[in-house]
Amino acid sequence: MTIAHGNPRAAVALLSGGLDSVVAAGLWMEGGGSIARCLTFDYGQRAFAREFEAAQRFANRHALTSECIALPWLASLSRATGSALVDTGSRLPEGTLHAPGDEASAQAVWVPARNCVFLAIGAAYAETCGAGAVLAGFNREEAVTFPDNSEAFVAAAGAFLLAGTKAGVRVKAPVQGLDKRGIVTAARRLGIGRADLWSCYRGDAAPCGRCESCLRSERAWAQP
Repeated sequence: MTIAHGNPRAAVALLSGGLDSVVAAGLWMEGGGSIARCLTFDYGQRAFAREFEAAQRFANRHALTSECIALPWLASLSRATGSALVDTGSRLPEGTLHAPGDEASAQAVWVPARNCVFLAIGAAYAETCGAGAVLAGFNREEAVTFPDNSEAFVAAAGAFLLAGTKAGVRVKAPVQGLDKRGIVTAARRLGIGRADLWSCYRGDAAPCGRCESCLRSERAWAQP
């Protein structure tokens, strides 16, 4: 079969509105890449509305096409497994600035095959719009407790998409080698501030300051 490759410098961005995905998109464009479409997923997470607002701010700022994709079946599966990101009857784990999260807290908020699902959907969109890549905010710090952020996962996912798409779609993760402090450094250079983002597991009027995502963000922004 003859494979018609998509534009390697055009990407579909998986944009949650949080620090990692927004900076990944910013770095991609800073490096000369273009974004064909931004995708934000609604899988029943507590913070969806706030995440989508932040994702829309970034997309509007850069005149990017964006879309929200509802995944009610993933929400149902997440509630069935008791994921605290979705199941409001489950207690969200809390940590400290010194120890924001561990393997136990990662398991408590785990959404079944979430990044696998997101990448596959992103690849389908990439094939239809001529993009050669799916862009995500996988990073070194979260890879310690979230295996679907690791270099091994990104390499395997990249091989899977490359083999499973006619256009040979690849996975791009511009912040893969960075911890949160490094990502914040890049955010500042790109003109991205904390108010532009939503990095809390909850969807209240203001970030809770106690969940793992808040604490990792707080620790990184507090460092010069």
